[in-house]
Amino acid sequence: MIKIKNLVHEYIRRDENDEVTDITKAIDDVNIEVEKGQFVAILGHNGSGKSTLAKHINALLYPGEGSVMVDGKDTRNTENIWEIRQSAGMVFQNPDNQIIATVVEEDVGFGPENLGVAPEEIWQRVENSLKSVGMWKYRKDSPNKLSGGQKQRVAIAGIMAMHPKCIILDEATAMLDPKGRLEVMESVKKLNEVEKITVLHITHYMEEVIYADHVIVMDQGKVVMEGSPREIFSRVEELGRLHLEVPKITRLAYELQKEGVPLKNGILTEEEFIKELKSAGVV
Repeated sequence: MIKIKNLVHEYIRRDENDEVTDITKAIDDVNIEVEKGQFVAILGHNGSGKSTLAKHINALLYPGEGSVMVDGKDTRNTENIWEIRQSAGMVFQNPDNQIIATVVEEDVGFGPENLGVAPEEIWQRVENSLKSVGMWKYRKDSPNKLSGGQKQRVAIAGIMAMHPKCIILDEATAMLDPKGRLEVMESVKKLNEVEKITVLHITHYMEEVIYADHVIVMDQGKVVMEGSPREIFSRVEELGRLHLEVPKITRLAYELQKEGVPLKNGILTEEEFIKELKSAGVV
């Protein structure tokens, strides 16, 4: 679905005379492949390059060096932009930046309408998308009456109605409370598992990473770790040096390990933690 090869992106700062004053390499020789139907999480502290990477996949930015292929189409070719943005839909951090209509169902129908979809097909897509994210009963409501988590689910439904092959979540849960984050992640996981939509989830909330099939960790514009959630969260000290924390339950298990409790590495959930404690004869 996504193939990134030797990608480099630099931000260039200029003064009032158009002289270059600073060059920041936000992406530094990155190589990534994401298979169709995969759920991939990208981690990194602020400034690591993960959001810049997301904008390349949606062709909001273009490679300085290297290439980005989305569903077989090169983002450097401007003739591909329309198809790329249909294939890879982006959900941003603030849902208010994506919701434009005064009624939920009209907002979700806005994207397919702009794609020239027939009216009867639009309303079928609106119904299916809102039901997929659990927001069908709010279809006649104003988005202003919704919670942050509900608004974000409407934003996801709006992308879904355009029938993308891939959804990119760029810190899409950052402004939500824990309940809202859980609502959004459950909806996204369902879309991935049932609809087989490829998901690229950029986040700094470690608890959300356990949903992923594969995890990529970035630092200073480079990919520094790759693996399953369990493999990544087994490397507690390395993540700490990158200013990244592991889920609380993973940290607790790790500290008990250091005290001699025989627990396996990379415990991800409370249920798994309790099971391991019982196996170890602690409880």
